[in-house]
Amino acid sequence: MLNETPAQAPDGLPFRLLTLHNSAGMVVTVMDWGATLLSARVPLSDGSVREALLGCASPEQYTDQAAFLGASVGRYANRIADSRYTFEGETVTLLPSQGVNQLHGGPEGFDKRRWQIVSQNDTEVLFALESADGDQGFPGNLSATAHYRLTDDNRISITYRATVDKPCPVNMTNHVYFNLDGTQSDVRQHKLQIFADRYLPVDSAGIPREGLKAAQDTSFDFRQAKTIARDFLSDHDQQQVKGYDHAFLLSVHGSLHQPAAQLWSQDEKLQLSVYTTAPALQFYSGNYLSGTPARGSEHYEDWQGLALESEFLPDSPNHPEWPQPDCVLRPGEEYVSVTDYQFIAK
Repeated sequence: MLNETPAQAPDGLPFRLLTLHNSAGMVVTVMDWGATLLSARVPLSDGSVREALLGCASPEQYTDQAAFLGASVGRYANRIADSRYTFEGETVTLLPSQGVNQLHGGPEGFDKRRWQIVSQNDTEVLFALESADGDQGFPGNLSATAHYRLTDDNRISITYRATVDKPCPVNMTNHVYFNLDGTQSDVRQHKLQIFADRYLPVDSAGIPREGLKAAQDTSFDFRQAKTIARDFLSDHDQQQVKGYDHAFLLSVHGSLHQPAAQLWSQDEKLQLSVYTTAPALQFYSGNYLSGTPARGSEHYEDWQGLALESEFLPDSPNHPEWPQPDCVLRPGEEYVSVTDYQFIAK
């Protein structure tokens, strides 16, 4: 189902909202502005329905928030230090969007664009976007698609694809925030498991200044499920950024059959399993959500939602030595990144 809003987007046209349904009664809403995931309403075993995602009260509020709620992020998700990188001996300068660094593709990234609706039906929608040579400083023309599919086993499957006509780093993700309690509660009471042996420390600006660290015997060890609150702010790496906002190099990636992470609501009535072909997950505990427009009240507070963003490690264009696939996409190749978020009612 497609609906146009009376409100206008920044380009003067209506926001277009699309509703997906499956046979299990789950309902997902997406929007063409930013190819944004707005809502996921999951039926529970007791017959109630729980909203699992953070979101704004109206589409136009999405253009007034800086948390990237549910948006498709690109060309390059996460941070690039000093808004530049070197490729084959040449320095490429990008537009900064967070201090001197570039965050999530620049000041006018893919989250701030209208994506075209290529096709849609009751269970899926395909969006497309063209990004011109020099867009936000990136080289080459890029063609991207975002494919959302709702399966009967309550998976939101998101596939990003891209091609380029000049070599360019590409790292697309969805910046959806979860609160499986279905309320504006403290998400640090959720239980989390991440199948990762290593994580990437960052400085106070979110930039990695040293290499990967072993998670074992640190607050970043989520290999066994634990409440997020248990070790929250217990060490310097967390204190740098007011909590967790770090990439975890996944022990298994490239597979949609083994979970990369699992999350449980405080009452354990709803579980989320994350599957991805990406090499890393960025776990962000919502440390700076305060003031973000909210669906249920005026605004969210810090730590009322968390993100598990599938991607390359941050600042990868400046670190080709890291143990992951090359983040530079070349002409004739296709970038493909698939992430499934599966909801399991208890």
